[in-house]
Amino acid sequence: MTTHPREPLTRRVRWRNRAVAVTGLVTVWVLLWGTFTWANVIGGLVVAAVLLVVFPLPPVTFAGRIRPVPLLRFLVRFLWDLVVASAQVAWLAVRFGHTPRGAIIAVPLRVNTDLNLTLTAEALSLVPGSLILEADRATGTLYVHVIGVRTLDEVERFRRGVRELEERIVAAVGSAEELGRFHQPDPTGAEPVDLEGAPT
Repeated sequence: MTTHPREPLTRRVRWRNRAVAVTGLVTVWVLLWGTFTWANVIGGLVVAAVLLVVFPLPPVTFAGRIRPVPLLRFLVRFLWDLVVASAQVAWLAVRFGHTPRGAIIAVPLRVNTDLNLTLTAEALSLVPGSLILEADRATGTLYVHVIGVRTLDEVERFRRGVRELEERIVAAVGSAEELGRFHQPDPTGAEPVDLEGAPT
């Protein structure tokens, strides 16, 4: 199979990629602070500028387009998941006589791009009860530590939830080709899971 060299990015594409990177970094910065203020937005812009200038990374091309309605749908569902997960974690913290169990779950994503891996991992990490331990760029797999998981059915439910989250992200900012992958049969099989505290 012959490979074609990647064409150099045009000036317009480079500026668009930088704008997408700055927007993403500022959004993450504001979410990490937990409040939307002009001081946090300006601070996020400063941090984004420093990261892009002092620590230049390989360009992450943005081949998709922003779709307002799916983006709004993603944000509403994300806020809902945030509230529900916070309540669940709070209940686990105050529930007496119950030892929470967790699991490390491998979730292979459908769209193996740096941007999709980053956005999906950030969205998962911001929801209480789940934490990204590793992101395998070669296979597009996220390894997530989850608390409150006790059975394999709950593991599969969480894995389906991650893939639904990925689909909402791709629907909001992905390309038509990337979105079309969710209408094809899933080539990935069941991945191993490590249940913490499981009886031997």
